[in-house]
Amino acid sequence: MFRILSRVSFRGNLATSQQRSISTGSIRLAAAASNQEPSKTALYEFHKSHGGKLVDFAGYWLPVQYSDLSIIKSHLYTREYGSIFDVSHMLQTYLRGRDVISCFESICTADIKSLKDGTGSLTVFTNSQGGILDDLIVNRVSADTLYVVSNASRKDVDMANMSAAVAAFRAQGKDVSVEFLPSDEQSLLAIQGPQAVSVLKKLCTKNLDQLYFMNTTTDTIAGVEGCRITRCGYTGEDGVEVSIPSAKVSEVASALLDPKIGNLKLAGLGARDSLRMEAGLCLYGNDIDESTTPVEAALLWLVAKQRRAENNFPGSDVILKQIKNGVTRRRVGFKMVAGSAPARHHVEIYDNEQHKIGEVTSGCPSPCLQQNIAMGYIREVSKKIGTEVSFKVRDKFYHSHVAKMPFVQTHYYQPPK
Repeated sequence: MFRILSRVSFRGNLATSQQRSISTGSIRLAAAASNQEPSKTALYEFHKSHGGKLVDFAGYWLPVQYSDLSIIKSHLYTREYGSIFDVSHMLQTYLRGRDVISCFESICTADIKSLKDGTGSLTVFTNSQGGILDDLIVNRVSADTLYVVSNASRKDVDMANMSAAVAAFRAQGKDVSVEFLPSDEQSLLAIQGPQAVSVLKKLCTKNLDQLYFMNTTTDTIAGVEGCRITRCGYTGEDGVEVSIPSAKVSEVASALLDPKIGNLKLAGLGARDSLRMEAGLCLYGNDIDESTTPVEAALLWLVAKQRRAENNFPGSDVILKQIKNGVTRRRVGFKMVAGSAPARHHVEIYDNEQHKIGEVTSGCPSPCLQQNIAMGYIREVSKKIGTEVSFKVRDKFYHSHVAKMPFVQTHYYQPPK
């Protein structure tokens, strides 16, 4: 049913409304507010030559869409076939040394000691109040090497956090070091969708059939050595993120787009945002921030059981207390009734008695479901699936209800059970 829904064609005002709402939603909110000229990724000229509409996002010129596809069509194309996203603005980091795992666990909630080499985990950096400093992926390359990918909008915070942890361990005579990879030296492509890996495999030397979700490896791609492939992504689809030497990234991107080996297309920030919304994934600065804890954000699964037992990560006392005693608010998903206006960041949420019970953090029209969806925080007693609520959009109330996330089925490549 999901694949059928993804093939529908949008006509008339619905498509126009969705296009406008998607292109002006979370993307604008996440853009860096700065007087400095945005940085350019190594694919800047590549994007321009392929019809990319570039915008300032997190301090980088990145394409919001391309001339050959609208944002809605690009979204649906990713679900049906596959797309390539330039995510080189994200922070890539290597940490090394005999004590690297203990060092990194001192600032995050993951149980890295229990990970097998070549596997990774989504995790969060927390502060002393249990608030989320950032969400990120940490990969255990080996017992003495970690590869980390974190958000561009939190680059300065993350670099300071990791540097401080390394400095503290080195001051104790521990063996650990950190290397931040500049985007002009190392780029990052996200290749997402049902055909993503099948196309990539034609350019690789390794067999990727055993590279499951949250696994990482290195390989030569289209003759380019030194590429790291991690099975993950931000769309809910199967796919990979590939770290590539920036001097060669346009060669790899061109090879991936070759129609002789597949049907991949370029996609931008607009489709990336609506895809992550349908998958129920958080955007830092909207859905999570330093004032929200993993418990409140419905991300308790990121706090490993072993780490809870050890009670030795920043804010662990606060988080463990919330696990035991509960919280007053919770992040949930919402589906709106037909004809409702899209609910965006800061839209107020009310119960049937018109008492304010929460606030929307992200929202957009869902191209696959053809209805408006959102996520936000509401009081704990109202979090049950099916609970009816109202959104106040431009002084009008629109009916909605609490809905299960993800909003559409995910297709992560998991090992056989």
